[in-house]
Amino acid sequence: MLTKEVERMSMEEKVKKFFKDTVVFKSPQKNKMFSSLSIPSYLRDWLLMRFSDENGEIEFEAVKEYISKYIPRKNEWEALKAKITKGEKIKFLAKLRVEIDIKKGKAVFSLPDFSFPKSKYEAIIEKRVLNKNEAYLFDSTETWGVIELEWRDKEYDPDINHGIVLMTDFKPFKPYNVDLDFYKEMRGYFNFEEWIDVLLMAIDFNPNGFLNIYEKITLLSRLLPFVENRVNIIELAPKGTGKSYVFAQISKYGWLVSGGSVSRARMFYDIAKKTVGLVSRYDYVALDEIQTISFPDENEVKGALKSYMESGEYRVGDFNGAGKAGIILLGNIDIDSMNINNNMLLELPKVFHESALIDRFHGFIKGWDIPRIKENMKVNGWALNTEYFSEILHVLREDISYRVLVEEILDVPRNADGRDTEAIKRLTTAFMKLFFPNVTSKDEIDVELFKKYCLEPAKAMRAIIRKQLHIMDKEYSPDIPNIGLKE
Repeated sequence: MLTKEVERMSMEEKVKKFFKDTVVFKSPQKNKMFSSLSIPSYLRDWLLMRFSDENGEIEFEAVKEYISKYIPRKNEWEALKAKITKGEKIKFLAKLRVEIDIKKGKAVFSLPDFSFPKSKYEAIIEKRVLNKNEAYLFDSTETWGVIELEWRDKEYDPDINHGIVLMTDFKPFKPYNVDLDFYKEMRGYFNFEEWIDVLLMAIDFNPNGFLNIYEKITLLSRLLPFVENRVNIIELAPKGTGKSYVFAQISKYGWLVSGGSVSRARMFYDIAKKTVGLVSRYDYVALDEIQTISFPDENEVKGALKSYMESGEYRVGDFNGAGKAGIILLGNIDIDSMNINNNMLLELPKVFHESALIDRFHGFIKGWDIPRIKENMKVNGWALNTEYFSEILHVLREDISYRVLVEEILDVPRNADGRDTEAIKRLTTAFMKLFFPNVTSKDEIDVELFKKYCLEPAKAMRAIIRKQLHIMDKEYSPDIPNIGLKE
């Protein structure tokens, strides 16, 4: 597939040619403008595509006008409610959560970014809207769309007997037709190092800001929970290496918790509200600045975490729940503590000072091997649209063909520890999805590249967890199994 003509093209020329409908011109100046408007990257790139010309030039005033009209900020919600109660229709882009109340036979919605409603039956979806958009509204636990809201007084629904906000229209925010086969095919036009740079630019990093490919691979390992179900990671890093940015800005399918208090109800299931928590609603839950997070019910959270991280299931009271979210711990670490031969996990809250819980984390990212984010680290050029890329990663989570291939080619010693084996297989599978999405059979695998950039990084990440376990509890061996490739 790499013809002479294609080989002569630069990486950006290839991106423009082969991904022509899903590329945008990214620059630090544009990013600053959208950041000042509190617009995440996945929405920013959609707006760039909507308002840019073929040369990547953008009409900033038109963008500002659109955002002001259709993407309200949290502090504007009260003003919008005032408009609704005065009889005005309002329309805007928002994230919403939908559920069916069996008892009353009604579809209710909530807007998590605005903490609305306070009471369950204050927000109802009109039946006509529900019937028209059922496939989108229940595609996942949360969805994005342009919604139209109106006020109805208590006469509208005698079962409720109070005023409500009624959703009278909904248009799903699905700006791209995610054709996974197309994405896999296009991967074939790039050599390995070019593809690594494509991935970096898709998440807003400039490949030229890295010293070597090892730094690039270390940063991209943050995407493993984006592309594989229930990948649990610990990353300790100096400040300013972009941890929060990757987990907060790249995908609408993830959730970043920054400091504060985290309860079992918030993470798993709220008995009082009868609602599932973060692990059942997102692809990953990242606990940022982990040293500042408190757990008011430590034993309950620890018990639920151990069960969930082992099997993907949890039990709260009489409720049995399940999720696919990976658990990510993100913490800052000073230069004197950056040593895998010492107990680095003392930096974590007391909840995580138990070896049985740490054993359930699949890998450790040495964040100090990622350079600090400076101006030369910020993307400047033609790149995959972040919204499109995040959709691809989300869809790849359910593709089990890669795990089947990993099972076929890995040689696992008979006496290998079960958790070590599962961790290495899961991380290897995730790396394969990122770096070699076009591989469909064992014969297509470049064995040397696979070993160097999928298996070895996975083993290295698990080896740090195993070494930390041994330091915490001598019952654990410091060594991981010698997993290799079948002859």
